[in-house]
Amino acid sequence: MMRSFAWAFGFVCAASLANAQQPPAGAGGQRGGGQPPAPMTNLQIIPKDTPRPQVIATMQAFTQSLGVQCAYCHVDEGRGGRQDYASDDKPTKKAARGMMLLAREINDKLPAAVNKTATDTTRVGCATCHRGVPVPKQIIDIVTDAAATGGAAAGLARFKELRTQFYGGQAYDFSEGSLVAIAQRANTAQKADDALAYLQANLEYYPKSARTYLLMSQVHQAKNDKDAAIKDVEKALEIDPNNNQAKARLQQLKGQ
Repeated sequence: MMRSFAWAFGFVCAASLANAQQPPAGAGGQRGGGQPPAPMTNLQIIPKDTPRPQVIATMQAFTQSLGVQCAYCHVDEGRGGRQDYASDDKPTKKAARGMMLLAREINDKLPAAVNKTATDTTRVGCATCHRGVPVPKQIIDIVTDAAATGGAAAGLARFKELRTQFYGGQAYDFSEGSLVAIAQRANTAQKADDALAYLQANLEYYPKSARTYLLMSQVHQAKNDKDAAIKDVEKALEIDPNNNQAKARLQQLKGQ
């Protein structure tokens, strides 16, 4: 049963690879003149005798998990262009095969790793990491990379761009702690002004975020602005009067 579960995941993640066997226009039915669709070719991981409708279903699951279209992995240049779904020209298709095999191996080993039966084990799938984007990079890394060349302004612009495009989906974390974590990384890198820019932006989305004010207090203290640091903590306590961390920090700042 464990192998059947692993194969099932591999089958879903092979959607793009299976799609190599025919253009999408004829994916669901017959070709013109009532002829049956052409047989699939170049199936390397999905069993060659897999029913066509099942292959089509896996293709759809694959593209949804990565938020892409068929042409991401396959040669499909649109109307009048080259269309060769069996081709292995694109590196993304080769990478998909490798990832499918890797995930299958992980799923084979998961039950023993978590000390559960095969049926009780939560297995990885394409969406486990990708969550609707082709490159599953964390937003903290994306923003930090953008800021490396353009400062906090570029980092925030990238954050807002992604938030506009993906908010409400599963691709990126836009919760209260996201910009806090980004600011923490900037502060650790001794970029206090960048950290404050991220935290001020976070207050636009979460004006009642005590966590944001607490980190602002740390950043202001690093800038030797004790008065601002105290005001930040007092604001955090105004929002969350029972925050013991804020209480302790306020006592520390006031030298009590």
